[in-house]
Amino acid sequence: MMSECTHDCSTCGEACAHRNQPESLIAEPHELSHVKKVIGVVSGKGGVGKSMVSSLLACAMRRRGAETAVLDADITGPSIPKAFGIHERAGANEMGIFPVLSSTGIKVMSVNLLLENETDPVVWRGPILAGTVKQFWQEVIWDDVDYMFVDMPPGTGDVPLTVFQSLPLSGIVIVTSPQELVSMIVEKAVKMAELMHVPVLGLVENMSYFECPDCGKKHEIFGESHIEEIAAAHDIKAVAKMPIDKDLAAACDAGNVESIIVNYLDPICKALEE
Repeated sequence: MMSECTHDCSTCGEACAHRNQPESLIAEPHELSHVKKVIGVVSGKGGVGKSMVSSLLACAMRRRGAETAVLDADITGPSIPKAFGIHERAGANEMGIFPVLSSTGIKVMSVNLLLENETDPVVWRGPILAGTVKQFWQEVIWDDVDYMFVDMPPGTGDVPLTVFQSLPLSGIVIVTSPQELVSMIVEKAVKMAELMHVPVLGLVENMSYFECPDCGKKHEIFGESHIEEIAAAHDIKAVAKMPIDKDLAAACDAGNVESIIVNYLDPICKALEE
């Protein structure tokens, strides 16, 4: 039998000792990097507050004593530097690229930190966008990071697929909003994670309700929540609901996300620690 071997295991059903294992697509990080956990923050569609959640999680875990980082994988719509009030350009030398440190020591890398003008558009096709994300993992020196949060673009296209296949994800956090249509799209994100064998660590429903500042009554502005149903259907334990909070939105717009302390995401943080 061995004399007839073509060494192409994809066309062979024999369970021989010489059978090749599938080659891993996981990219090696920079030789000076040390990242313990990589957490993807994903959404089925845009506009649900994914970048806000990525920033808040990094800040929350930082306050819990962890070294945190944010890799902004939303190349065409980068918003992480603005949330942290970072406007300087990333530095580099012959060793590699260095992330920019926020005011509390969170390491940040985004395409906006490499552009001459942060308002310049990034007009690239999918393969180049995906390649840039891999470069952020392989060429940036991520020194001593306990939790890296990868802020992904919405959907299930080239860049999310590259992150799932090329980065050693410990799990993902899915961000959604209460609308029925969005709930359907969340199912797609959950099923993509299952297809890629990446665990869903938690669900975050942003804009879940508005709490009246006068009477304290909660109003479901965007409709009834369905997040518990989705979590139960896929055995996802950690669920968090974030209200419509104008102060939080204003802090992100002003670059002061690190000044906001909220407990909405405590269930997700606990899941990350466990």
